[in-house]
Amino acid sequence: MENQKGFKISQYACAVLLIVSSIALVAYQVVVIDDVASGLLYYVAQSFLLAGSIFGLDQYIRIINKYYKN
Repeated sequence: MENQKGFKISQYACAVLLIVSSIALVAYQVVVIDDVASGLLYYVAQSFLLAGSIFGLDQYIRIINKYYKN
């Protein structure tokens, strides 16, 4: 059980760091070159998709487990 908790923490940390890194990269590009490259926008979209999947899938599994326990 302890290993599962550590795994969830690392998943959440990965998701939050992805979002923070994408926002930081966009802010850096806006300040330095006053533009955002299309490749960076693709990275931002992929990082938000992955982070949303991590949080959403965990919530979905919790709801299913709650439903079947009753």
